[in-house]
Amino acid sequence: MRDLVFAAINAALVKGARYADARVVDTREEKVSVVDGRVEAIESGESFGIGVRVIADGSWGFASSAEVTIESAERLGQQAVAIARASALVAGAPINLAAVEEYDTQWTAPCEIDPFAVSLEEKIALLLDADAAMRAEDAVTITKAHLGFYRIHKYFGSSEGSYIEQSHTESGGGISALAISGSEVLTRSYPNSHGGNWLQGGFEVIHSFDLVGHAPRVAEEAAALLKAAPCPSGVTDLIIDGSQLGLQVHESIGHPAELDRVLGDEAAFAGTSFLGVTDLGQLKYGSEHVTVTADATVPGSIGSFGFDDEGVPAQRDHLITRGTLTGFLTSRESARSISRRSNGCMRADGWNRIPLIRMTTVSLEPGEWSFDDLIADTDDGLYVETNNSWSIDDKRLNFQFACEIGWEVKKGKRTRMIKNPNYTGITPKFWNSCDAVCSPGHWKVWGLPNCGKGEPMQVAHVAHGASPARFRGIQVGVGR
Repeated sequence: MRDLVFAAINAALVKGARYADARVVDTREEKVSVVDGRVEAIESGESFGIGVRVIADGSWGFASSAEVTIESAERLGQQAVAIARASALVAGAPINLAAVEEYDTQWTAPCEIDPFAVSLEEKIALLLDADAAMRAEDAVTITKAHLGFYRIHKYFGSSEGSYIEQSHTESGGGISALAISGSEVLTRSYPNSHGGNWLQGGFEVIHSFDLVGHAPRVAEEAAALLKAAPCPSGVTDLIIDGSQLGLQVHESIGHPAELDRVLGDEAAFAGTSFLGVTDLGQLKYGSEHVTVTADATVPGSIGSFGFDDEGVPAQRDHLITRGTLTGFLTSRESARSISRRSNGCMRADGWNRIPLIRMTTVSLEPGEWSFDDLIADTDDGLYVETNNSWSIDDKRLNFQFACEIGWEVKKGKRTRMIKNPNYTGITPKFWNSCDAVCSPGHWKVWGLPNCGKGEPMQVAHVAHGASPARFRGIQVGVGR
């Protein structure tokens, strides 16, 4: 692979490229799902190809192919230079990159049980057992269970001398029970909604979820929601569980902190950002309890790696420090525009896509509260769990989130169950209302393998760490 990668790079340099990199990417995927006691789908796929990216005449050029040979690599290097020169006819300022060290190394994430070596029969049996445990609840109408696995090998080289090989495996899954009455559909999911939870590792990840063991509770809560009270309307204190808070971080901190959105270079998918470069060190994004990091070194997170797709090493960086905006998610190109080095956030969805700035493991750092103490300290509020739906404007400023389940909190105790809880807010105002975050013992990483960005759209695997937190004076239910 080293010879192939550098064949592409050298061909581009001979044609006049000032910079070149090449990536060979080999991926394998598998998905298995069960609905209502029957196998719904079994999907598998593989992809293998090479992409070459260059700077020539001050502009980017990119070419890719599923033909992975020395001859194809050389041809792609030449083609990428031709595309860069064509782009230079209408380009703006010449492209310059922040410095990066030269690396010749390998990185492999731990995987105890190869999920692709586990038989399909064993996977289906586990899903059917979880499904059957949910269907034991009479009020549950529809049951779903699914597993997914993803493996990637990358071979990266650059004209600056780096050659990096990386490999990791991801495993994920979840269950859902739907209780239906008339036009009302109420869902409970575990370990998370919208695809379950995903972590780096093998089939040991699935064992850790214990889908069968949690199935009865999930079904019971779905059934109980049919009789639960609707979400009250008004302004109240809101305690948000870690999984929902992870998505809140994703939408209202992660995306607006992507520097390409801030600079106006990315607007094709879900808009730009309300932030500006001059907000660095100035904007009070949240309260003193809000510290947010971007960390590609968190063990087991699908937002972790050894190096990004520009050869920049994984690192931990602060986006928000005790409430103040202190960083962005950057590339080598965008970081140079703000006189910084890249913090390693460039990743591509496969060999046939250019890298974009993507989230790594963007997390709300834990505080000091125990969950029980946080409930006990809340006189009148609402506790919500597990996302159901959301919307946010194209600047990532005004948002609305709905959850699967909630409980009223009265005089320090969780009381009646609430169905369809929802809340709205404005990003800085919301994060400035945070007055308590639970401790590291409650902190957990939530993997999101379906983050969309770019055109054509690319899907990134990202993650968010969070523990439950409290927000004062939040609008819930139908606003007036």
